[in-house]
Amino acid sequence: MASDPVRAEAVIDLGAIRHNVALLAGRAGGAATMVVVKADGYGHGAVPIARAAVEAGASWLGACSVAEAVALREAGITARLFSWLDLPGTDFAPGLEAGVDLAVSSRAELAAVADAAARTGVRAEVHLKIDTGLSRNGCPPSEWQALVKDAAAEPGVRVAAIWSHLARADEPGHPSIDLQAARFQAAYDIARDAGLDPLRHLANSAATLTRPDLHFDLVRPGIATYGLNPVPQREDLRPAMTFRSSVVLTKRIAAGESVSYGHTWTAAKDTTLALVPAGYADGVPRALSGRMEVWLGGKRRPVAGRVCMDQFAVDCGDDEPEIGAEVVLFGDGASGGPTAREWADTLGTIDYEIVTGMYRPRVARRYAGETG
Repeated sequence: MASDPVRAEAVIDLGAIRHNVALLAGRAGGAATMVVVKADGYGHGAVPIARAAVEAGASWLGACSVAEAVALREAGITARLFSWLDLPGTDFAPGLEAGVDLAVSSRAELAAVADAAARTGVRAEVHLKIDTGLSRNGCPPSEWQALVKDAAAEPGVRVAAIWSHLARADEPGHPSIDLQAARFQAAYDIARDAGLDPLRHLANSAATLTRPDLHFDLVRPGIATYGLNPVPQREDLRPAMTFRSSVVLTKRIAAGESVSYGHTWTAAKDTTLALVPAGYADGVPRALSGRMEVWLGGKRRPVAGRVCMDQFAVDCGDDEPEIGAEVVLFGDGASGGPTAREWADTLGTIDYEIVTGMYRPRVARRYAGETG
């Protein structure tokens, strides 16, 4: 890793991405692999992640919106693309013209997609979504038969797949998983009875790792692609993001002196502080004040006082780091340093939120492990 001083930088290891995708594709057995790159690749950068994922065996890429999917196509991504959540009134024509498969959860949405197909002359490849118990997007079971019937009769539409999403796959053995699987099977049977022969996809990262019976034709790993493990058992996943900064100032303070707003931390003895130019404007949660450590000079060191908008201080004891020394706020933890999961556990959230939160104007991105 480069040692040039940085204010706030997310270093993305594309070698780790390729490793993780290859592992997940291997675990998928005979199913194809769709890597989810929504929200700018969970904060890692959608286009570089997409390219690395395809290199490692992904044949599909998943995006939240048509706009996200079209941006991938415009960047030269040729893999099959899928998008699933847009605003009412969205024009689906750009998605069809870019060869994006579209999710449909209602008859109104089906009509909008069919209208775009008629205007463009491009047949829409749609994935009908059944709500099997997550109770977010997806067609209610009571309306499913009507949606299937309409989709089967629509000349500008081909039902390429049916799909759903699991609520508690990260809790292996939870009874809701089998309940959702049974509801999914019932929805598939209705589609087959209507003369359709769709692909099926249900498995997220957790189910890809723990439920081979739910892999069907396609799995959709998201968070595991980025090396963050969604299941209790250990998996050979490699976190791809390291969030780093640098030391910009050191100073010696005497015992009894306090640090930062509110003087919430007071030195118990004479100590050296290192100032780090990253704060909550850069994705370092203020709620970690007094609760986080960084990796600096080969050691974990505690943050002294509050995290501010642009900076925080680190208690270095009798050590005096060099100006410009690297400060790792979180990374893969291989050397004993903090991880995104550690931040999430401390804050009572999930590591998805931590890494996605690095998508900020002041956080630079740098990619390691590029293949050219």
